Amino acid sequence: MSLEPITEDSSTRICNHMNQDHPDAVKAYAKYYGKIKTFKSAKMISLSPESIELAIDDLNIEIKFDHILKDCSDAHKTLVRMIKSIPST
Repeated sequence: MSLEPITEDSSTRICNHMNQDHPDAVKAYAKYYGKIKTFKSAKMISLSPESIELAIDDLNIEIKFDHILKDCSDAHKTLVRMIKSIPST
């Protein structure tokens, strides 16, 4: 079984999925990892092996991963682990 590499196309697909199906997770990433408490909109605009980039209102922020992602499966597991690591409020 071949593992899907992180490419521009897979980044776009992952970002679209996160923005459409998991907007609360994207907002949580902005608040917790981006340390931005107040904003109107948050969108994931790119994913690389090193980080995700979010558009928070008119500001773009980069959130680095704790390791270099190997592939899309690693991206999925890492994004899930990140959301589960956020303390409940």
